[in-house]
Amino acid sequence: MNAKNGMSGSPTGKMKIVIIGGSGRIGSRLAKVLGDKGHEVIAASPSSGVNTVTGEGVAEALVDADVVVDVANSPSFEDAAVLEFFTKSGKHLMPAEKTAGVRHHIALSVVGTDRMLASGYFRGKMAQEELIAASEVPYTIVRATQFFDFAAAISKTAAQGKTITVPPALMQPMSSDDVASMLADVVHSEPHNGMVEIAGPEPIRQDEFVREYLAASGDEVTVVADPKAMYFGSAVNDRSLIPGAHARHGKVRYKDWLKETVAMAHAAK
Repeated sequence: MNAKNGMSGSPTGKMKIVIIGGSGRIGSRLAKVLGDKGHEVIAASPSSGVNTVTGEGVAEALVDADVVVDVANSPSFEDAAVLEFFTKSGKHLMPAEKTAGVRHHIALSVVGTDRMLASGYFRGKMAQEELIAASEVPYTIVRATQFFDFAAAISKTAAQGKTITVPPALMQPMSSDDVASMLADVVHSEPHNGMVEIAGPEPIRQDEFVREYLAASGDEVTVVADPKAMYFGSAVNDRSLIPGAHARHGKVRYKDWLKETVAMAHAAK
């Protein structure tokens, strides 16, 4: 077990860190941040032979691991599929971590999960959180607000022809780079054995979030703010998607991200 070396994992501070979902948007960024700090990073995913849903390759990947960071997401948003993904993944991953002597399990979740359980997706995330909390592995659940990139998904799912209808609820989105950086900070901290929240630096209403994304993308689509509109199957208000008073905040502003990422990509076409 790696406990003998403290949280650093070795006298030099180098740790073996397994990132579940390590080839995805957040996982790949986190792998680079941690690799640049000199850690041994294993980017685990089905494409690398590690499948937490089936259990394939999990035990082998966790040998001598100090920290596991789970940033994997369900490939389907269908209610039953999401619940199956997070439940099966947790039931394979947590016992394997206990056996391997993993000292810190970190899971990326979503701000407001417990407030939006009408949505099958958030019921799946809650099931994941409960499995983690019930395990004997020290843990930190990191609830993040929506990523800036998520504006595209919201626009697509809420579109009806040339009109997009979304609730005007407040949200506080953040950049993927900030998510990765703040997860790395948690990796270098002691287990919280509870939940921390991370968010972007500024709140914005969801209709404005989508409208500004579409404008930067050059898409001429009308965005309608409707308080009765659902957010992935759940009714939301100004508290649903906003973090608490003790949240940790990223640095990248949405307008700057739009200018540097979306607008530049559109101009290059």
